[in-house]
Amino acid sequence: MPLGAVRPSPLVEQATARLREQITGGHWPVGTRLPGETTLAKELGVGRSTVREALRALAGAGLVQPRQGAGVFVIATEPVEDWPTRLRRAAVTDVYEVRMAVEVHAARLAAHRRTPEDVTAIETALEGRRAASTSDDVTFVDADIAFHAAVVAAAHNPVLADLFTEFTPVLREGLVDLLTLTGLRTHDPNTADEAHESLVRAVADGDAEAAAEILRKELEDPFAG
Repeated sequence: MPLGAVRPSPLVEQATARLREQITGGHWPVGTRLPGETTLAKELGVGRSTVREALRALAGAGLVQPRQGAGVFVIATEPVEDWPTRLRRAAVTDVYEVRMAVEVHAARLAAHRRTPEDVTAIETALEGRRAASTSDDVTFVDADIAFHAAVVAAAHNPVLADLFTEFTPVLREGLVDLLTLTGLRTHDPNTADEAHESLVRAVADGDAEAAAEILRKELEDPFAG
C-alpha cells in the first residue's frame, strides 16, 4: 500500500494523518520498524523535518517509540486518549468523585496558604455567585464554578489548579443538566449560599479542617453548589 504524496499545508498534520492511517490500518503492525526519515520523506513528498515532527506527534499519541540507534517502532495501533478527551467521555459521577478529592484537599490547603488577595478574590467570587442567583441556571453554574476556582487557586498548588480546570467543562455541563432536570433553584435561587459563606470564613480564619469539612458536606449534596 503506497503512501502517496501529500498536498501542501499543513504538511505536518497531513503527514501525521497519513502515517497514522498506515499504523491503525494494520499496514505496520505492532513491533514493526518504520522506514527511515529519508524514505518516508520521499514517499510523502515532504522534507525530513516534517517527517520528524509527524513522528513526534505519533509518539505523543502512544503509537510509536524511537529507540536510540535502532529506529522508530510501532508500539500500538490505537492512539492513547489524552486527558481532556477522556474527561469528555467520562460519566459526570466519575468526574464528581475526582472533584470531591481535589476540592476538599484544595480547601484545606487554601486555609493554610491563603493571602489577603486570595481572600478578597474568594469574597468577590461569592458576591458574583449571589448576583448570578437572579439569572438563569447556566449563569449561576458559571458563577458557582468561578467561586470554587478561586478557592482552588488559593491553595497555590498548580497541579490541583490544572486538574480543576481540566474537568470543569464536564462538571459544568453536568451541573447545568442537573439544575434543569430537578428545578432545584425554583424555590431557592441561591442554593447553598450559607455553606459558601461558611467556607469563605473558614478559609479566611485559617481553619483548614473546618474548610475541608464544609466543602465535603456541600459536595455530597445533589447539587454541587
